[in-house]
Amino acid sequence: MVGERRHTHPVETEYPAMKTPSLPRVPLAHLPTPVEPMPRLSSHLAGPKLWVKRDDQTGLAFGGNKTRKLEFLLAEAQAHGARTLLTRGAVQSNHCRQTAAAAARLGLDCILVLGGERPPEITGNALIDQLLGAEMRWAGEADPETLLEETFQQAWADGRRPYRIPYGGSSPVGAAAYAAAMAEFMKQDIEVDRIVLATSSGGTQAGLLAGARLHGFRGSILGISVDKPAAELKPVITELTNQVLGLLGSSDRVEEEEVLVSDAYLGGGYAVVGELEREAVYAFARTEGLLLDPVYTGRAAGGLMDLIARGEIGPEERVLFWHTGGTPALFAFARDLAEGP
Repeated sequence: MVGERRHTHPVETEYPAMKTPSLPRVPLAHLPTPVEPMPRLSSHLAGPKLWVKRDDQTGLAFGGNKTRKLEFLLAEAQAHGARTLLTRGAVQSNHCRQTAAAAARLGLDCILVLGGERPPEITGNALIDQLLGAEMRWAGEADPETLLEETFQQAWADGRRPYRIPYGGSSPVGAAAYAAAMAEFMKQDIEVDRIVLATSSGGTQAGLLAGARLHGFRGSILGISVDKPAAELKPVITELTNQVLGLLGSSDRVEEEEVLVSDAYLGGGYAVVGELEREAVYAFARTEGLLLDPVYTGRAAGGLMDLIARGEIGPEERVLFWHTGGTPALFAFARDLAEGP
C-alpha cells in the first residue's frame, strides 16, 4: 500500500540523490514557497494528514506554478536576445498572466494568443493581462496554435525578436524548474507518501517526476487531469520527464506505467464548474482559509477529496497537495461559485 512508503529522503534508495547541472535562471519567484499543514481539512475529511505546498505564493502577479518555469524560460529568451515574449492559452490562462507579468518585469513586449472570442466583460486573469500591457489576440474559430505560429512569423518579420513559449511553459527547460522545486521541497523535511496536483500541459508533473528520480523521492506523484484523457496525457508526461532528465545530465528514464494520471474528474469538460469543484473550493476556504481556483486546483482538490472519501487514500497516509495557483480565476467564475457547495 502507498501509505507504507514513508521515506522520502535519499538514504539507500533505488533512486539515489545526485548532483545535477544547474540551468541559467532569472530570479522572479519568491522561493522557497512554504509547506503548511492542513489539520482542519484533515479533520473535516476524517482522512490522512494533509499538507499544502504554496506555489500560489510565488509572488509574480498573484503567483502560481508558471513563475518557476518562467525563471528558466526567460533566461533562455535573454540568451537569444529576445525582445518580445509570445505564448497562448485560454481566456483565463494563469500561464498567460504570469508570462505577461514576467515580460513587464523585464521590460519586454508580450503578445498573448487567447482561445475563442473576446468575452463581453474582461475579468480575472484576462483583466490582469490587460493591466500588465500584454497585446491580446483572440483566436475566435481559428486554431490557437496556428495563430500563434502566424503571429510569431509576423513579429519576427517586424523585427520584434520574439521568443515563443509553449503552451503552459511545458518545454524541457520550463519543466526542469519543477525538478528544482522537488529538491526545494525535500529540503523542507516534510515526509509524505503521496503528492497530488493538477495536471494539464504536463510540465509541472514531469518536472516533479524528474526531480523525484534525481533527488531520491520515493512517494507517488498523482496528477489529476483537468482537461485530457489519461491515455493522451501519460505519454506526453513520460516523454517530457525523460527530456528533463537528459537535460539535467541523467541517463535514467521513466516508463509510461510509472506516470500516474487520473482522468476520473473531467466532469463537464475544461473550465466547466460542477459540484466537485465547488465543494473543494468551499472546503479549503472554510477549513484552512486557503483559496483555490475552480479550473485547476479546485478540480484537483476535488479529486483528492473523493479519493479520500472512497478510501483509495487511507487515513494513515501523509499527503501533500501541491497548490499550483490560479486565484484570479475565482472572480471570473463568481456566478458558478456563488451557488455554494
